[in-house]
Amino acid sequence: MRTLISSGSPYEPKVGISRAVRVGNIITVSGTAPLGPDGRTVAAGDAGAQARRCLEIIVTALGRAGASLKDVVRTRTLLVRIEDWQAVAAVHGEFFGEIRPANTIMQVSRFIDPEWLVELEADAVVDDEPRA
Repeated sequence: MRTLISSGSPYEPKVGISRAVRVGNIITVSGTAPLGPDGRTVAAGDAGAQARRCLEIIVTALGRAGASLKDVVRTRTLLVRIEDWQAVAAVHGEFFGEIRPANTIMQVSRFIDPEWLVELEADAVVDDEPRA
């Protein structure tokens, strides 16, 4: 069974993506940008605050898919400015300090919106039965 999770991002229908997809016990969360509930970029110029917003969106998507942060086995951190890695890593550590998933931090040339400094992705593995 394939379950599609939406966050309401205006990019989901434009690009033809879901915020997250669950197939069996695997959940994959798409690259998550720092968008507020109104669909606008939050915390322009502040990579740490943008990372926090990305992770809040990921937490919600995981919950809708029947998972939590403790089920995350891998994250990916994409940065426009590699020098922001420590600020973003500190926020990542607040969310995942005890969970300690595998992670890759990489620099990209840009995102769809030039105000985005960071996107985050997550993969999770859960029990066979959804918890929700």
